[in-house]
Amino acid sequence: MNADKILDAKGLACPMPIVKTKKAMNELESGQVLEVVATDKGAKSDLTAWAKSGGHELLDHKEENDIFTFWIKKG
Repeated sequence: MNADKILDAKGLACPMPIVKTKKAMNELESGQVLEVVATDKGAKSDLTAWAKSGGHELLDHKEENDIFTFWIKKG
């Protein structure tokens, strides 16, 4: 999937992936896609809830070798 910006949040513990994601989202235009790469197991539920509450759309996510990748479209 094509992303307009990639955020590497690997190695960060909650709540830092969300903090960094929020900051990165502020730099995007509406409709652009942010790819977030994280290793924190809580990121899956945290980012899903955060995207929904912020009016963004979680387009897709995958988990591979304990690395979580999310694609979030800015609302």
